[in-house]
Amino acid sequence: MAKKKKGSKAEDGEGSAGAAEAKEEQTGKKGKYRKDKPWDHEGIDHWKPVEISAEDRPSGGLMLEESSFATLFPQYREQYLKQVWPDVKRVLAEHEIKAELNLVEGSMTVKTTRKTWDPYIIIKARDMIKVLARSVPLPQAQKILEDETNCDIIKIGGLVHSKERFVKRRQRLVGPNGSTLKAIELLTNCFVLVQGQTVCVMGTIKGIKQVRRIIQDCFKNIHPIYHIKELMIRRELEKDPELKEENWERFLPHFKKRNVQRKKAKITKKKARDVFPPQQTPRKEDLMMESGEYFLDEKERQMRKRIAKFEEQKVKSTEKRRERAKVFEAPSAADAKAAKKRKREEGSPAVSSSGGKAGSSKESTKDMAERLKENTTEKKAKKQKTAEDLLL
Repeated sequence: MAKKKKGSKAEDGEGSAGAAEAKEEQTGKKGKYRKDKPWDHEGIDHWKPVEISAEDRPSGGLMLEESSFATLFPQYREQYLKQVWPDVKRVLAEHEIKAELNLVEGSMTVKTTRKTWDPYIIIKARDMIKVLARSVPLPQAQKILEDETNCDIIKIGGLVHSKERFVKRRQRLVGPNGSTLKAIELLTNCFVLVQGQTVCVMGTIKGIKQVRRIIQDCFKNIHPIYHIKELMIRRELEKDPELKEENWERFLPHFKKRNVQRKKAKITKKKARDVFPPQQTPRKEDLMMESGEYFLDEKERQMRKRIAKFEEQKVKSTEKRRERAKVFEAPSAADAKAAKKRKREEGSPAVSSSGGKAGSSKESTKDMAERLKENTTEKKAKKQKTAEDLLL
């Protein structure tokens, strides 16, 4: 009987070892250390936010060290923050957070205390003072302390280089009387505030992403109305349960890009810059030193000026004399022939029509001089005759 028992025990041992090997083959070597977690089951939602209340905090306090955040605010917000600061303190005191306003440095600070029971509330408080500095009113800013509300400050200053273009596109985002901004707020369920070179957005993460895309595309010259149309269509499609699993691309509008003709910018060639600076222009004293005038007396300088002036006058007078003498110079043979030919061509019709008067008016200077000489000789002869007659 004893032998039989031993045999049965050996058989049992072999069976359990085989089962362990089979299990090890199924799960692998790492499976040995993986145990079932009783708190982790199929019905649990891993993405559900953890809710913490004041009752859940431990008796000794949750925070071991103090955490703090500070942010600066512009000068034009100082008056408003002074008025509102007691209310800010009261709102943050509900979550056991300390708030300080420093008007000398122009900063706001939030700190945790030993009684703070929510570890993430300091991040929310930091966001709250950030949006307060960006001109968001307190009733709206305090909503950031809710679990479902997030905020994002989008910088738009560096998206466009031209200042005029930046102002136009920012105005396009706001729309006439703020209508475009209101439409974006209604469709995304977000609060949007355009202030200076930033846009403050408050809402759900999904809504903030949509608003960021609209703003960035607006500054890339894509009008917000296209996104608004798309969001309206998406909202209607969400209501239909049949289209939940389908692709919505066929329903969404596809806008074509139009190539708008613009004025071509003038290409200006850059001048080659010299490595060395240009030579300095000489002073009056330098020029006088070069000519030697600097070392002369005042009388000698005046004398030099008079001599130079006299020489200039001499040159001018010789030129004028030469011009006057040209009238009395005899023309060359070629010029004389050409003048005679011209006279023949011009004078023949004039003589036939007006008895030679027109031809005589266009006579050459030489002929005129000869005629005047003849006239003078005739007049002299007449005068002599008259004088002789009178004597007789």
